[in-house]
Amino acid sequence: MNSKDIFITEDFLLESEPAKKLYHEYTKNLPIIDYHCHLPPDQIVENTKFDNLTQIWLYNDHYKWRAMRTCGVDEKYITGDASDWEKFKAWAETVPKTLRNPLYHWTHLELKKPFGISNRLLNGETAGDIWRECNEKLSQPEFSTRGIIEQMNVEVICTTDDPTDTLEYHAKIREDNTCKVKVYPTFRPDKAMAIQKPDEYKKYVSKLSELTGIEIKSVSDLMEALRKRHDYFESMGCRLSDHGIEEMYAHDYTTGEVENIFKNVLAGNPVSQTEVRKFKSMMLYEFGIMDHEKGWVQQYHIGALRNNNTRMFKKLGPDTGFDSISDFEMAQPMAKFFDRLDKDNKLTKSIIYNLNPRDNELIATMIGNFQDGSVPGKMQFGSGWWFNDQKDGIEWQLEALSNMGCLSQFVGMLTDSRSYLSFPRHEYFRRVLCNVLGGEMEKGVLPGDIELVSELVKDVSYYNAARYFNFLSD
Repeated sequence: MNSKDIFITEDFLLESEPAKKLYHEYTKNLPIIDYHCHLPPDQIVENTKFDNLTQIWLYNDHYKWRAMRTCGVDEKYITGDASDWEKFKAWAETVPKTLRNPLYHWTHLELKKPFGISNRLLNGETAGDIWRECNEKLSQPEFSTRGIIEQMNVEVICTTDDPTDTLEYHAKIREDNTCKVKVYPTFRPDKAMAIQKPDEYKKYVSKLSELTGIEIKSVSDLMEALRKRHDYFESMGCRLSDHGIEEMYAHDYTTGEVENIFKNVLAGNPVSQTEVRKFKSMMLYEFGIMDHEKGWVQQYHIGALRNNNTRMFKKLGPDTGFDSISDFEMAQPMAKFFDRLDKDNKLTKSIIYNLNPRDNELIATMIGNFQDGSVPGKMQFGSGWWFNDQKDGIEWQLEALSNMGCLSQFVGMLTDSRSYLSFPRHEYFRRVLCNVLGGEMEKGVLPGDIELVSELVKDVSYYNAARYFNFLSD
């Protein structure tokens, strides 16, 4: 074994003795609560086995696709008709070119767990052996979807689901005593707000109407149908909503205005950007009320500028690697939105995930405006997301939250992923967290009391999330 090929060591990212102690003795073996991801629940029900490494690792991974395009890989070997082996080989040849990109860390973490490969770096020369070794393991029971979940010590998974999803697979999981992981749906009503695409929206409303048995001709009909689905999600164990929105919507509107906007959309008439914002402001507020009534946690993923490449969007659709950070106005709309719910005593537990690190301190101070002592960490600055879930982004979020809030109340990391190989992101986060805290202990910036600091590490890694989402009671 060549020492230069040993990358993910036991002390990877841990630069001090206190950091090593915090990680290895206090957080390494804690279970994982993945309270926001995009894993397909049917694959958990069916305990899917993947035929090869490309299927489980490269399909739908726009992070990797984006890097491959940047490194000159033809689209044939990314989303095209090349064979799975050809696609994997193209990725393997790309990996050495991703040095200093988080993909290099994640790739080798994911090869180590669950595949146990830590004595080789992935590149064009090692691709064949790694391909064969991983494919052989993928045929074994412990590398099915459930097998990987168990290997990674995952205790809870919260999927992301549209209001029109039937949740049939969640029902099957609930009835299956052999499934060791708890799987809950998350109410994600983005499509119910998307009137900027009238033709698609009319089809969505028709689908919602058919599913609920409610003829939807007005806004009140629409909200009745969505509330019915919200109630159904509650009956299936749901305790979170999520909104993937560009900006916080807090425009002033009247009931009459919103009704006219909705009827115009159903009639096929175009709507202005101002009308879109008014409609979404109404919807976001009403969803907030529903979530408060049930004691759910509402999540907001804000700040993405999506589908920037028109040509590739037409060819491949959304979530294919053509999104970026945006610079929407955040402070005043966010304050106005949360203040309206708070004034009406309808503000539930909330998590804000910020994509533009420019706004980290903004979010960290905003959540403090609406903490009310009713719940520890009621308002949360969510973990580094998307372009920020790498070492620097995680540290930036930790610094802003620590300086302007209370890190001790933070609910920690999630994968936000469609891949069963993404669970090592929790390990990555825990290593970064321990390194930050351990380094400050060594410098004397924090007390050298390992028991004191380890309580924070354990809470942020696992226990805060377990309490915040009421998972401990299940």
